[in-house]
Amino acid sequence: MSVERPLPEPADSVVLMPASTLVLGGDLGGTSTRIVIADSEGNVVGRGAAAGGNPTSHPTTAAANFGQALHTALTGLDPARVEAAVIGAAGGSALAVPEVKAQFDAAWSGAGLATEAQFIGDLEVAFASGTPEPDGHVLISGTGSNAGLVQDHRLVRTAGGHGWLLGDEGSGFWLGREAVRSVLLAFDLEEPLGLLGESVLQELLPGHDSAIFAQRDGYEIVRNDVIRVVNNRPPVLMAELARTVVSTYEQGDKTAHALVKRAADLLIETVGRIRTTKDTTPLILAGSVAGEQSPVGRLLRETFHEQFSGEILTARDGVSGATWLALGVLDPALANEANHTRLVS
Repeated sequence: MSVERPLPEPADSVVLMPASTLVLGGDLGGTSTRIVIADSEGNVVGRGAAAGGNPTSHPTTAAANFGQALHTALTGLDPARVEAAVIGAAGGSALAVPEVKAQFDAAWSGAGLATEAQFIGDLEVAFASGTPEPDGHVLISGTGSNAGLVQDHRLVRTAGGHGWLLGDEGSGFWLGREAVRSVLLAFDLEEPLGLLGESVLQELLPGHDSAIFAQRDGYEIVRNDVIRVVNNRPPVLMAELARTVVSTYEQGDKTAHALVKRAADLLIETVGRIRTTKDTTPLILAGSVAGEQSPVGRLLRETFHEQFSGEILTARDGVSGATWLALGVLDPALANEANHTRLVS
């Protein structure tokens, strides 16, 4: 049986197919701002990145960094094609301030975007990047730290996340601050600094001469210099010293080992506020401090299995989780496992 095929359109009669719909995912972290544009099948068609977009830790530059990342991701694309957007924001409570929200709205419209963006917490984004499952817990430890309970893909309860001034226990900021405090304690006691202490001093006071400690007022002079330098820098930069803690930990420094263990214990305590020992849903770990290559992250995984049940998964890319959630906003059927795998991997 032959099948009749439709005749081709005349050369001068071109049928234009409508442009495919796009979605946008965003992740506004303390370290970086990342934007992803994807089509309805989960294929990434645009990426953009900029410096930190956390409006709490970067109040004067976050909106501008957000706008820069948007423009880069949309290069060569029609912003009108973006019909759904989900953006995870660390420090997102600052977006409730009208002046801050106005700056982000201006960056959004300035990129030519017309659809309304859904700003959600970074916990929901991190959870969605780690698993397509609807229920479980998530723990973030990067520049800051917090934990959350997720049910049906929505955050229903949190623990921690109080910011660097009031909390963020076990975070990169916490590690950096405690490292500096260990140096100041050594000054007070006029004790040897050890590898961590010397490394912290080199970071804060490059090229300092340790011979000054032989002077009568040597400890006091250096102590005052450390306090002055730390207080003259943006507080968020304290998190940069977490790398120093990790480096000296790997070299066997006892103080660094104590800080790493304490950080892991504090993060487990945070999870324990919202998770019972009978819970078997997955725990998603996110952030550089909780990463698989971090000594804090390694201890976290060991300690978790000693106290709780359930699988531990790693959030590979928060912005991918946001993009997957944006697909669900466009059409719930698109938030499927296949699209999740395509985006996250």
